[in-house]
Amino acid sequence: MYINSIFFYIDYSKLKIGVTMELKEFALKLRKNLTEEESILWYHLRKKQLAGFHFRKQAVIAPYVVDFICYKAKLIIEIDGEQHFLPSALVYDEKRTFYLKSKGFRVIRFTNYEIKRELDSVLDKIWYELTGEF
Repeated sequence: MYINSIFFYIDYSKLKIGVTMELKEFALKLRKNLTEEESILWYHLRKKQLAGFHFRKQAVIAPYVVDFICYKAKLIIEIDGEQHFLPSALVYDEKRTFYLKSKGFRVIRFTNYEIKRELDSVLDKIWYELTGEF
């Protein structure tokens, strides 16, 4: 494209449609301020510890920020606190999950309680989702 006789090259393959600076900043803020349950799970997901799969925390899938994502496995992991059980939040989460699935991702959800009290079962379920093996 030419603007004022200066040539600008735009690499359209690198453009992320729908990702705004505000959304990126929000994701960064969330990454720096994980909840206790997110920190517990992140300890087990980081550095390819789970079946050798790479996860990212608080990743942008516009217009949303997901708790954890493994792009290779197309798997999103969400941790739901108490606020997710309000009627309005249930509707929002259902809409969000439908959108993420429409983009080809699988979405699994765990409660704060499951992360704190049933972590081995949570990790087993994630392992199964990644590998198909128990």
